[in-house]
Amino acid sequence: MAAAGNKLHPACRVRSEKFGLLFYDLRGPRLLFAETGALLEPDFFSGNEPVDAFLGRLDLRDRNKIQGLLVKLREKGYLSEQ
Repeated sequence: MAAAGNKLHPACRVRSEKFGLLFYDLRGPRLLFAETGALLEPDFFSGNEPVDAFLGRLDLRDRNKIQGLLVKLREKGYLSEQ
């Protein structure tokens, strides 16, 4: 996961909601709902913090949840290729 970044594609946005995060893609429009609770803030997707540093602070369950989300976001084109 270290090589993969966490920076949103320029056409994508993220915002906080009660359930977690809402991602939207202006190219679509497409929406993706991520039930992350308070685990992630939209700022995480600025690409400023290394993913491994963030994941290293989480317990195994939360780490797996975030890794799965990042894979899904990458597959759907929400994250920039870095």
